[in-house]
Amino acid sequence: MKTFIALLLVSLNAFAYNPSSKEIVIGTTPGDFAELVKDGLRPELEKKGYKVRLVEFSDYVTPNIALAQGALDVNIFQHKPYLDQFAEEKGLKLTALSQVPTAPLGLYAGKSKALNQVKAGTTVSVPNDPSNLARGLVILADLKWIELPAKADLLRVTPGDIAKNLKGIKIVQLEAAQLPRSREDVDFAIINGNYATLSGLKLTEALFQEKSDAYVNWAVTKTADVKTAHIQEVQKALNSEGFKKYAKNRFKGYKLPRGW
Repeated sequence: MKTFIALLLVSLNAFAYNPSSKEIVIGTTPGDFAELVKDGLRPELEKKGYKVRLVEFSDYVTPNIALAQGALDVNIFQHKPYLDQFAEEKGLKLTALSQVPTAPLGLYAGKSKALNQVKAGTTVSVPNDPSNLARGLVILADLKWIELPAKADLLRVTPGDIAKNLKGIKIVQLEAAQLPRSREDVDFAIINGNYATLSGLKLTEALFQEKSDAYVNWAVTKTADVKTAHIQEVQKALNSEGFKKYAKNRFKGYKLPRGW
């Protein structure tokens, strides 16, 4: 994995941002965030004379590393709790710019088709990265399938923090991109919204969705670049009426940025 990331960053750095070219390189995960950049954000930036190049990543680690090392100008794929935890652990100086429409985390049917089919031994796949794992456990707690300690930090809980496994379920941790496919092998799968829609699932198919609004995703840049002209234009574009109109029409049912 480390070798792959190193090779990818070398490739990306060969085309990194050059102020004279007015090109902005934006990294996303596949699916709705990539579409948001191509069809919503790019047209707004092109009006200002910028060329936008999209780079898609299949994991939640590389986009922040690429951003910190200058291979990207902006990435769009993560919520604030994940950003804060990742940046702290890796010693990265990254700053959230603006929120973007976000498909909520949801529990989807696998081999079992209804919530009332849960029983001892039921398998539930969940994201394995720390912040999304915590989100998944909160969903299970909201369903009354598990019980978390009253004073637990709900942004950082792990399976080891479970106070009571009320339904006797078995939790299977997987990389987020693998969760839609895991439905063939588990009873239920808790899937990140972008990977759910990318796999062809509709958000309305979720048997249960997270309740919290804390996980609306953000466009992120390097802290040192926040006040540069091209990043300021990205922020303006994300808050423009044209982008809002596009996003509200395209991403119905998604959690929207505060104040929209």
